[in-house]
Amino acid sequence: MFEISNQSNIKAPSNFSKYKEIKEMVLGKSFDLSVCFIDPKKSKKINKDLRKKNKPANVLSFCLDKNSGEVLINLDTKKEARKFNMSHKKYIAFLLIHGCLHIKGFDHGEKMDLEEKKFLKKIKNL
Repeated sequence: MFEISNQSNIKAPSNFSKYKEIKEMVLGKSFDLSVCFIDPKKSKKINKDLRKKNKPANVLSFCLDKNSGEVLINLDTKKEARKFNMSHKKYIAFLLIHGCLHIKGFDHGEKMDLEEKKFLKKIKNL
């Protein structure tokens, strides 16, 4: 199963087939993933409640059990995308990869960076 919803007032990129492709590449076809686009206010509240960080996160990911998880992506990330010399669509795809890797058990660091780059290279036409 793969679901996408937009709970923000910001228009989400519409390349949903690419997001399913990312989910399957990183987590596998049998993994159930829900992706929800949120706004900075909701991101900040969740980040504060669950991580005790009083600021919006660009992506939050949750492993619900061994075969399912959820990724929340803050859509207010156009400035961040420019910092990484990426289009906003590509940056959203990067955030999804990042969140999926966290679900898979990766922590920030060199190994995660290499995995992100590997998966980003496989995604075409963003």
